[in-house]
Amino acid sequence: MKDAIKRFSGDYSSLWRLDIMPSLPRLSWWWWWVILFIPDPDNPSRSRQLMVLWSSKETPAIRVNDHWWKPGSRMRIDEHNGHVVPGMVCSWWYDGKEMHEPLIMKECKMVSIDDKHPLWPTKGSGEGSGAVIPLVDDDLSLGLTEGNKKFWLNLTSDVAAQKNGAPKSIKAELTPWWGPPSKLTYKNNVFFSNMGYDILRIQGTKASIVIDGQKFEGTGYFQKVSVQAPTLPWFWGMLHFDDGSYLDWFMPHLSFSCLNLDDKPWKLRDIFRNPKIGSGIFHDAKREGTEEFKNCEVELLEPDEGEEILIDNDGNKLPKFRVRLWNEKTKISLEVRAASRAKWTFDQPTRAGMVSHLTYNEYPLELLRISILDEQGLRTKKDYSWIHGNAEHSWGLLH
Repeated sequence: MKDAIKRFSGDYSSLWRLDIMPSLPRLSWWWWWVILFIPDPDNPSRSRQLMVLWSSKETPAIRVNDHWWKPGSRMRIDEHNGHVVPGMVCSWWYDGKEMHEPLIMKECKMVSIDDKHPLWPTKGSGEGSGAVIPLVDDDLSLGLTEGNKKFWLNLTSDVAAQKNGAPKSIKAELTPWWGPPSKLTYKNNVFFSNMGYDILRIQGTKASIVIDGQKFEGTGYFQKVSVQAPTLPWFWGMLHFDDGSYLDWFMPHLSFSCLNLDDKPWKLRDIFRNPKIGSGIFHDAKREGTEEFKNCEVELLEPDEGEEILIDNDGNKLPKFRVRLWNEKTKISLEVRAASRAKWTFDQPTRAGMVSHLTYNEYPLELLRISILDEQGLRTKKDYSWIHGNAEHSWGLLH
């Protein structure tokens, strides 16, 4: 395993700002997103997982699952670049057997500041330290400490989730793992009329997690996203390997599933897809290098006859995904199956009295097989003691 580094590297100057691009009505969406993976001793092929989202949107109203959120105010920015935004904190927890969704779904105002703001307890450099702090009774904050040495997050579950067996308190610290996965990456793209995206990502971290007083060690992934465009359907997924390697894939696509207006999977119209440009990346700890892919294929599969059928909380069959990534040097193929499903539905009133819809699914994964072929040979699942990850699949068209 690669030696851990002492601090997160990269340019964090915009980490706590949401004004990088001018906002667009109904289209602008901002969030900080963290997912954590804890090895499951009861089933080593799977992992326990926690997802947390701190989110705000430029919209008069939107329904999140069964909750109508009407912000009632817009983003406010003071002379020190401190932000006050209407938003929501949303989270789910998969304990290896049960999916607790939502673990948290709380509407609130949120304050986002860096360490140069007068409200920060010490004098800082503006190089990354800061936090997003929901203005609620419980501590639901996410922040980065001085010197960019570690992230923290603090959560208290909703009472309803606790009554259903979810933990009450989860605290975590995310620290650097090694090289490329722990270096902040930045992508910004403006298409036209200020539509585009702005994304910061840390693809692999170590994670120390305390759940109701019990300590665990795992891994984490972090991203901060600004999106200003209609949301097309997509496939996305990522894997953490025991040696620190990281793999992800992304395939947006046009499909009749854009017309879906509910969260029901396996509609006939979802069979027909027109893939857009897919991509992926592999930070290979064993080879000490990074492979980027501009060729990506993702297939959505129903379980085969005779194999174990896993179902979600609504009784729907859980999918499998077959993924292929390749470039001139490296070819990767893998098959994973969803061990559970967390879903978020969004319904946003739009023009002429219409309502646009998005279903966003997150799937804790179980790796069935993987092959990594390069000039030095073939590697398979047997070359790693564990590989854990998560996949996304969305449908609808939110605008």
